[in-house]
Amino acid sequence: MVATDFESERGFDEGRFRADVIHESDAQKVVMGYFRPGQFIPVHAPDSDVAITVHEGEGVVREGGTDREVEPGSVVVVPAGEERGVRAETELQATLVTSPPPGEAAHEPVRRGLQRGEFEPE
Repeated sequence: MVATDFESERGFDEGRFRADVIHESDAQKVVMGYFRPGQFIPVHAPDSDVAITVHEGEGVVREGGTDREVEPGSVVVVPAGEERGVRAETELQATLVTSPPPGEAAHEPVRRGLQRGEFEPE
């Protein structure tokens, strides 16, 4: 069993968002995400479902073609194959649960977007 909390895991990086994997199996991956204002996960569309729960802060979650404003307590679920991305307006902390965990190839658009500094890389 994995048991933790945001205070124990809290940490921010200056260059890009921080993603701490707290659990991963063949069925799911659980990440605690920490974002400074303006940091983001670029829009991409992997073959996995994701549930994003905001613990602290405000931002935007892209769900398909819709940008959803989020705040503490917000939950956004995006099905596999739909575009998704996260952008922080303030310091933002959230859990991201993907099922099944996306493979390395699914993260290529994310890497490109981060390298270019683009929320919508393509």
